[in-house]
Amino acid sequence: MDESFTITVSLDEQEYSFDARLVTIGYTHKFIVMINGIEVIYEPDEERHYRAIIQNTQQSSIKDKDIELIKAVGDKVESIHDI
Repeated sequence: MDESFTITVSLDEQEYSFDARLVTIGYTHKFIVMINGIEVIYEPDEERHYRAIIQNTQQSSIKDKDIELIKAVGDKVESIHDI
């Protein structure tokens, strides 16, 4: 089951919006978010916190600003899950 939505985060007094999908697989789920052309998968770890997973082929194109955005989106995913 997939559910699409938009995640909006604020960083450096600027707002950013990213397309996201919630994918449910069996008893678990993942958030898939496109951040500046990079597919980032947020999945729960053993302690139910979210880790960001990026394919090796995309890692070389990550810029410093992208890292900040990946962290900000991860914080937002945590807050969504806590609701």
